[in-house]
Amino acid sequence: MLTKRIIACMDVRDGQVVKGVQFQQLRHAGDPAELARRYNIEGIDEVVVLDITATLETRRALARTINAVAHEIFLPLTVGGGIRSEDDAAAAVNAGADKVSLNTAALRNPDLISALARRYGSQAVIVAIDAKRQGDRFAVYVRSGTSDAARDAVEWAREAEARGAGEILLTSMDRDGTRSGFDCEMTAAVSDAVNIPVIASGGAGGLDHFADVFTRGHADAALAASIFHYDDTGVADVKRYLHDHGIPVRL
Repeated sequence: MLTKRIIACMDVRDGQVVKGVQFQQLRHAGDPAELARRYNIEGIDEVVVLDITATLETRRALARTINAVAHEIFLPLTVGGGIRSEDDAAAAVNAGADKVSLNTAALRNPDLISALARRYGSQAVIVAIDAKRQGDRFAVYVRSGTSDAARDAVEWAREAEARGAGEILLTSMDRDGTRSGFDCEMTAAVSDAVNIPVIASGGAGGLDHFADVFTRGHADAALAASIFHYDDTGVADVKRYLHDHGIPVRL
């Protein structure tokens, strides 16, 4: 059985890590390089850096921040935010990214997924899906969660896979920052619909939440931010808990 991955996410604005609730009420969480150094020591499996205002401000992700984080870690680094073209992706890779994450740009120009998969390999292309519950479906939102894309998350995940995405980063906007647990129903719906790894995001607040999303949610990886940033829960604590509950992780 493949090991489950624990991923730390750093939302970056103006060169600093921030965290909010349901994409709002942002508060300072630290320096990206300093947090990356800590996570590298603590045994995180991967790090994701999202420049959360790059798309709204129509600019590339911050190369200086990417480079600073890349120098502190010896594990996979994913960069997202403001990647709208092959040139933007190349700039992120040149700055130190191992993978790029597409969100708004992938929906506007799905061919970009295929182009980047051909250039870097599918393993380097993540399609991020921010979704909210709407009745019995999961609606996709873009532009940092400010605009309804009129797409269904399960259907869009299938298309992204068909176009060459190697992973799906699925964020529950309803659970983001609430620490109330991952949306396991939504995660399972997407995980069961595709044959590529799904990273669950939004709602991590306790050790049992991670076990829950790997079992009921069928996730391949779980991403968290605030519980790690503010030292509420350690990476090692999460991994020990999962190992003790029979969930394979890299210790």
